[in-house]
Amino acid sequence: MIQEFLANRRAPWSVTAALLLSFMVFAPAESQADAYIGGSIGQSYIDLDAGTPAVPAAFDEEDFGFKALVGYEFDFAVITLGLEANYVDFGAPSGDVAGSQIEVDANGFAGFGTAGIDIGPLGVFAKYGVISWDASFNIDGFDAGSDDGTDPAYGVGVKFGLASVEVRGEYEIYDIEDSDDVAMLSVGIVWHF
Repeated sequence: MIQEFLANRRAPWSVTAALLLSFMVFAPAESQADAYIGGSIGQSYIDLDAGTPAVPAAFDEEDFGFKALVGYEFDFAVITLGLEANYVDFGAPSGDVAGSQIEVDANGFAGFGTAGIDIGPLGVFAKYGVISWDASFNIDGFDAGSDDGTDPAYGVGVKFGLASVEVRGEYEIYDIEDSDDVAMLSVGIVWHF
């Protein structure tokens, strides 16, 4: 097969593109690596299925949320790969459900693997990982129990960096059991050191 390839003296465009991409991404003998810390604020969304423990009917509310993050990133020629840990507070969204005032107070710790593409100061990235979450329920001002678990999490974002400071916009989805959607749309600042 290699002899046929060499005999033809022309590589198919897909092989050429793959080799070129590999060279562009991994060409530098050294990659830059740096740690970062940061924080974000935004809007959290909690949409629970009917029949979720302590929630008699569907619950779909939003609240102010925030997160703190720390990570480590390897910066190759075109792509970045990294690991990130977050503390996420979804706030305490509340609403009227079947004649009762329901409040859900939720937070969690998340760990992600990240991958991104940087073009100058602009970049896009994606993340995939897990969240270990806790939620407490309150019905008409009374404690109605709690729930916890560990579930998949993923997200996408855009970033703009100048020197060691980076501004980020992110949308994350937490695939929590018994929910249609637990998500956060946020903007934040990250400092690389």
